[in-house]
Amino acid sequence: MRHDATRQTVFTRRAAMLMGGQAALFGVLIGRMYYLQVVESDQYAVLADENRIQIRLLPPVRGRIVDRFGEELANSKQNLRVLMIPEAAGNVERVLAALRRAIPIAEHDERRILREVRRKRKFLPVTVAENLSWEQFAAVNLHSPDLPGVQPDIGETRGYPMGEAFAHLIGYVAPVAEADLTGEPLLELPGFRIGKNGVERLQDIALRGKAGSSRVEVNALGRTIRELSRDDGQRGADVALTVDATLQRFAAERLDGESASAVVMDVHTGDLLTLLSVPGYDPAAFNTGLTQRAWQELVSNPLAPLVSKSIAGQYPPGSTFKMMTALAGLDAGVVTPDTRLPCTGSIELGPIEFHCWKRKPGHGALRMAEALEQSCDCYFYELARRVGPDRIAAICHKFGLGHSHQLGLPGERPGLIPTRQWKQTAQGQPWTPGDSFNAGIGQGFVLSTPLQLCVMAARIANGGLAVRPRLLLDIGGEAMALPPAPALGVNPAQLKIVQDGMFRVVNGDFGTAKRSRIAQAGWAFAGKTGSSQVRRISKQERTGRMRKNEEKPWIERDHALFVGYAPYEAPRYAVAVLVEHGGSGSGAAAPVARDIMMECLKRDPSRRGPGERSA
Repeated sequence: MRHDATRQTVFTRRAAMLMGGQAALFGVLIGRMYYLQVVESDQYAVLADENRIQIRLLPPVRGRIVDRFGEELANSKQNLRVLMIPEAAGNVERVLAALRRAIPIAEHDERRILREVRRKRKFLPVTVAENLSWEQFAAVNLHSPDLPGVQPDIGETRGYPMGEAFAHLIGYVAPVAEADLTGEPLLELPGFRIGKNGVERLQDIALRGKAGSSRVEVNALGRTIRELSRDDGQRGADVALTVDATLQRFAAERLDGESASAVVMDVHTGDLLTLLSVPGYDPAAFNTGLTQRAWQELVSNPLAPLVSKSIAGQYPPGSTFKMMTALAGLDAGVVTPDTRLPCTGSIELGPIEFHCWKRKPGHGALRMAEALEQSCDCYFYELARRVGPDRIAAICHKFGLGHSHQLGLPGERPGLIPTRQWKQTAQGQPWTPGDSFNAGIGQGFVLSTPLQLCVMAARIANGGLAVRPRLLLDIGGEAMALPPAPALGVNPAQLKIVQDGMFRVVNGDFGTAKRSRIAQAGWAFAGKTGSSQVRRISKQERTGRMRKNEEKPWIERDHALFVGYAPYEAPRYAVAVLVEHGGSGSGAAAPVARDIMMECLKRDPSRRGPGERSA
C-alpha cells in the first residue's frame, strides 16, 4: 500500500510539472501571438501587403508625329502580347513549352527570351510574344491557370501610315538595346521602344511622355487578381512637322523606281515641305527588331534604301553650281554681266584638254546669262580660273553650301567647298588651275547635299536672305520660333543677272530645261540643270568619242540634278531634285522638279494655315 501511495505521489508530481510546463509554453505562445497580432500587427500587415500587392510601372502612350495639316505620319496602335515574370514562372523553359499549346514560339524567339531572362532582374517582365491575333490572345487566357508567371497584356506598337515615303524623315522606334540602358526603370519595361532614327530619335524625349503606375493585388502565382489604383502618367507630346504629306507622297510616286531625292522649301520661312529620299524601307519592320537576313538585304541593296540622300548623300552638284561661280565672278569684278567669254568646245591646259558638253565648234562667245541658259562649261572654266577657289567658297557659304544646316536629324553631312588651304591641309598639295576648272562647274572636290542645293535656290529666289531650313512646326501645341532671315549682303543687281539666267534655262529658246517649262500664267519656273560625273573621264574619251550615258553601266552614269524656284515674278517655293545615275539633268531631273513644283503651286501649302486641309 505504502509503495502504491508513493508511486501515486510521484506520478502526481510529474503530471503537475508537465502540466505546468505546458501551461508555461502555452503562455509564451499566447504572448507571442498577442505580440505579433496586436503589438506588431501594423508591421506584418505591411509585409503581407508587400507579398500580395505589386506596384507596376506603366509605359506612357507615345505621342504622334503629324504633318503641317495634322495628317498622321506616326501613331500608336494596340498590341496584344504575352509577358512572363521569370521569378513567378520558376522553370522558364517548362512554361514556354506549355505556352506553345496556345501560340507558336519560334526557336529564335525562345533564344531571345532566355537571353533576356538571364540579363534582366528576375522580377521584371519579359516579352514572350506580341502583335497577337484576338484568337491567339484568347487561347493564352484560356491556358493561363497552367502557366505560372505568364501575363496576357495589352500594350502598344508603332504605326507608320505613310510607309516608305517618310521612312528617312520620320525614322523608326526599336526595342531598347543594352547600350541604351541608363538606369531609368522605364527603359527596362518589356517591349518598350525608343526612337532610333529620324524625328522619332530627334524628339524621342518629347514623344516618350511620363510613365504611370498601377497598384495591383496578385496571387501566389504572380497573376493579377485586381487593380487597386492607377496613375496613367502623361502621354507623349504630339510633334507637328512643316512637311506636306500629300506633296511628299506625290514626289515619291513621281520618283518611284529611282534612287533619288527631292526637297521642297518655302523661300521665305524656310519650311521644308518635302524632304524625300527613295527608295525607302518599311519603318514598322523595326518595331520588333529585324532578322539578320532582312538587315543584310537592306544593307546590300545597291540603291541604298537606308541612306537619307536628302541630307546624307554628298554629290558633285555639277552645273547647278554655276550660279555660285557667276556670283563670285561678279562680286570679284573679274567680269561684268556683258563680258563675253569664248567657247570653242574645249580649253587646253597644258597636256590636258577640258571639254565643254557641246563639242567643237562650241557655243561661241557668250554673256553670263546666256552661259547659264546654255550651261556652257568653257565660260565657267575661264571664269573660275579668274576668280579662284577662295572667292567662290566665300559665296558658297553665304548661299548655304559647305556646312550642315543642323536640322538635328541623324546623318546630316556638311558637303565640301574646297579652298587652297583645304587642299594643302587635306592632301598636302597646292591648288592647280585644273582644280579651278573642275570647281567652277561643280566637279572635282565639290560636294553638296540636295538639302543644301535647295537652300541655295531659295536664297537666290528670295533676293539674298539667309533663310534657314525648318522642320519642326510645333511640339505639344507650342509653336516653334521663326526667326527673321538676315540679308546675305549680296549685290541685288548681280543677283538679278543670275535669276535672269535661271529663267532662261527653263524659258529661253536655248535653255537646257526648256522642255520642262510651266505654261500656266503666273507660274513661270526658273532653274538650273546639272549632270555630275561619278568617275574620271579616260584619256581615250578625252581624245575620242565620249560614250553616251545610256551606253554605260548604271553605276557609271552621271547623276542628274535640277534646282529651281517658282513663281519667277513672286518666288514662293524652291525645289531640288537629284536622280542617282539618271544621266542628264534636263532629261531625268528637270521634268520631275517641274511636276513637283506644279503640284506644290496647286496645293500652295504655305498659304494655308496649319490644320487647314485642302480639298
